[in-house]
Amino acid sequence: MSGTTEQSPAAPEFRVWAVPGLPEVAQGDDLAKLIAGAEPGLADGDVLLVTSKIVSKAEGRLVHAADREAAIDAETVRVVARRGPLRIVQNRQGHVMAAAGVDASNTPSGTVLLLPEDPDASARAIRDGLRDALGVTVGVLVTDTFGRPWRAGLTDVAIGAAGVRVLDDLRGGTDAHGNPLSATVVATADELAAAGDLVKGKAAGLPVAVVRGLRHVVAEEDGEDGEGARAMVRDARDDMFRLGTSEAVREAVTQRRTVRSFTDEPVDPGAVRRAVAAAVTAPAPHHTTPWRFVLLESAQSRTRLLDAMREAWIADLRRDGKSEESIARRIRRGDVLRNAPYLVVPCLVMDGSHEYGDERRDGAEREMFVVAAGAGVQNFLVALAGERLGSAWVSSTMFCRDVVREVLELPEDWDPMGAVAVGHPAGLPKPRPERDAGAFVVSR
Repeated sequence: MSGTTEQSPAAPEFRVWAVPGLPEVAQGDDLAKLIAGAEPGLADGDVLLVTSKIVSKAEGRLVHAADREAAIDAETVRVVARRGPLRIVQNRQGHVMAAAGVDASNTPSGTVLLLPEDPDASARAIRDGLRDALGVTVGVLVTDTFGRPWRAGLTDVAIGAAGVRVLDDLRGGTDAHGNPLSATVVATADELAAAGDLVKGKAAGLPVAVVRGLRHVVAEEDGEDGEGARAMVRDARDDMFRLGTSEAVREAVTQRRTVRSFTDEPVDPGAVRRAVAAAVTAPAPHHTTPWRFVLLESAQSRTRLLDAMREAWIADLRRDGKSEESIARRIRRGDVLRNAPYLVVPCLVMDGSHEYGDERRDGAEREMFVVAAGAGVQNFLVALAGERLGSAWVSSTMFCRDVVREVLELPEDWDPMGAVAVGHPAGLPKPRPERDAGAFVVSR
C-alpha cells in the first residue's frame, strides 16, 4: 500500500536578538545610520525595538536640572497617585508612568533625560532612515520601562511606533470554540517591546533589539506608518482606573461641575444608586440618617412634577406682580430640569432630632440636619462625577414643598431640598476660574 504523508503546517515562531556594537549615542547622532552599521542584515518585515533613552540622547533631550522634582513637574499634565516622593503622573505624551519618564540615571551630575518630545515621530524618522540606508521596510518601536497597577515588577512597553500594527482588534471574531470575542484587543506593540527587553536587559548596554518572523504586524508599503503608539493611550472617558489613591477624591471633587445641557443617552439607574450609596455615608448628628432620595426614572413622573411646579411658580410670580414677559423669562431658567433625562429629589427628614424647648437650640438643631443633608447631596454629586455623569443641583423644589410632596406622594415630614438634574454632558465643561484656597482661610 502506498500513499503520501501530509505534513502539518509549521508552528508559528519568531526570533529576537539584541544588536551589539552600537557606540555611545550623543546629541545629533543619526540613529538609523548607527543601527544600519551595527546590523546591516536587517530584512523586510523585521521589527526594530529601540530603547527611548538613546532616542532622547540623539534628540538632545538631556537637560540641566539641579532639581529632578522640578523637571518632573514640568513634564507632568496630571498627578494620578502619590506616595511619599514617588509620583505616578500623566505626562505630556499622554502616558501614565512614574516620574513622568524623567530619568536621572546614567546621566551627568546636574542633568536629567526627558522622554522624546514625539516618540511616534522619532519612530518614523528611524524607519525612514533605515529604508534609505539599507533599502528595507521594517517596523520600529520606541520602548520604555513601565510599572503596572496590581502587578509587581517592570516591563517594557511601546511609547512610539511606526509601521507596526500596535493593536490587534479581535472584536467581532470568534475563539477556537466558536464563542464571540466582544472585548479582545491585543496590545501587540507592548508584547513586542517586552520580548525585546528580554534580550536587551536593563543594564547590559544593548539598547536595540530585532524581532524577525512576525512580518504580518509590519506595514510593507512606503508611507504606511500606522497610527502610532498614541493609539494605545486610553481615552479618559474609557479609563475605568483614571484616578489614583488620595488623588481620586480630589480629582472627583474638582471634576464635579454644574452641567446644564445633556445628551439623549439614557442614564444607568445602577450608577445613580451607587451615587446614593456614597451619599448616605455623609456625617449626620446623633447617628441619624437624615437623607432620602426620590429617583424620577420615568418621563411621566418628571413631567408631572415639573408641570405642577411650574404652575405653582407662575402663581407665586403673579402674586408678586411680575409681568407675563418676566414670568416667561424666569420659567425658561428651569429648562435644565425639564431637559434632563433623569431627576433626583433629595429630601431632609428630622428623624432622631432633639427638641430642646427653646428657639435658639431648636434652630441650631435643624441647622445641623440641614448641613448633614447638604453633605449628603455633595457626596451624591461627587459620586455622579465619578460615574462620568453630569449634574446640576437647583433649589426649585424648596419653594413649593407642599406641591412636591403631593405630586410624588411623599410623607409630610420629608422636606425636598432642591432637585438634581442628571445626565451625560452634551459637551466639555468650560474652564473653571482658578480659586486661591488661601483667600478662603483664616488662621488663628
